Amino acid sequence: MRTLLLAAISALLAERGRRPVMFAVTILIAVFGLVLAPLFTAGATGALLMTILGLALMGLTYGPLGTVVSELFPTAVRYTGSSLAFNLAGILGASLAPYIATWLAKTYGLQYVGYYLTASAILSFIGLLMIRETKDEDLNALPD
Repeated sequence: MRTLLLAAISALLAERGRRPVMFAVTILIAVFGLVLAPLFTAGATGALLMTILGLALMGLTYGPLGTVVSELFPTAVRYTGSSLAFNLAGILGASLAPYIATWLAKTYGLQYVGYYLTASAILSFIGLLMIRETKDEDLNALPD
């Protein structure tokens, strides 16, 4: 329930600009990756806090994400483009994450799962640098 609430809050914040919200959350995710292992191994309270923080960050990401992805595409193909991008990212990227995380934890230790999350956040940050803010643009006026 908190994740849904945070998604709604971040969507409202994103009305002032989607990129700034995504930048802030991406930086928080990178930092979270560095404290993931210490929190997880700090007993039940640490594991609970890690879970709450992780789900909160996920909720904050999903608020503006749909708009950010859809605005990458011209109006004529926006629905198709955003749904293909979102679903292919889930299939090709997110579906492999649990296997990679398990392998990293077994092979190198839990802290490397956090490093993986931080590296993913850094790549996301770089990707965000490559897109423009469209908050004040008339998207119908963009060329198809």
